Amino acid sequence: MSSNPAITVSDLSVEYPARGASASCVALRGVSFQVQEGDVLGILGETGSGKSTLAAILAGRGLPIRASEPGPRISGGDASVLGHSMRKARKRDIAEVTFHVGYLAQDAANTLEPSLTVSQNVALPIFERDEHYSRRAAGERSATMLDTVHLPLSVLSKYPYELSSGQRQRVALARALVLGPSVLIADEPTAGIDATVRDAVIDLLGQLKDHAGFSAVIVSHDLSVLRRATTKTVVLQGGRVVGYGPIEDVLARPEHPFVAGLAKALKPPQRRTERRPQRASAE
Repeated sequence: MSSNPAITVSDLSVEYPARGASASCVALRGVSFQVQEGDVLGILGETGSGKSTLAAILAGRGLPIRASEPGPRISGGDASVLGHSMRKARKRDIAEVTFHVGYLAQDAANTLEPSLTVSQNVALPIFERDEHYSRRAAGERSATMLDTVHLPLSVLSKYPYELSSGQRQRVALARALVLGPSVLIADEPTAGIDATVRDAVIDLLGQLKDHAGFSAVIVSHDLSVLRRATTKTVVLQGGRVVGYGPIEDVLARPEHPFVAGLAKALKPPQRRTERRPQRASAE
């Protein structure tokens, strides 16, 4: 195992610049944490807490290369992914990061190409890198990845509209893993998946910890995902870190009112034990 962390986030602040009449918006404020090789880090927070912005930056997506391009800017600190600074990233650095970092966006199930088969969708990142890659080898790789995400090979020739939302999400996950990345960034990986297959996806994410040299960051509001798949969790509120550590420890000993409220909301209600009135004894 390398002595260098897969991801180092140091006092990271990110903002969306003002555009037109809208003022600038600060998405992340002084965020710091590390992800070692073999770690699966969870990110928990309310809507608008900066979770998806953080995930996209760590995946090398969304950051503008030129000042004229839209998108979030790193205004303070830095995020280093596999040794590449995201604040100083150039086109070559971004290409390197996106090759080695798989990304499952929040709406990934809806980003599959409708005119391509499942096999072609899964193999798409391969041909984006090398348009002359062997079609047969790519097809075999697609089949292997479908097996990895527990989908039958019979779906290889189907189109996205022929699949359930849960199946499409797993196809998107297979596509994110097809290049054999060192890191996976997954934003709400169980979104839109019904209960019958959700556990299978959670188990699959949990198995990532067993792959040598592999790391992951999983954004989720689903406590069962964080409990079963992650080693540590960062809790974000208003773009700031308000909790960090194994999820059960964070909830058991909250150090911030937001986390305390979260722990209270997740606590099962106590049963009320009512004392029955005693019957008057016959005189």
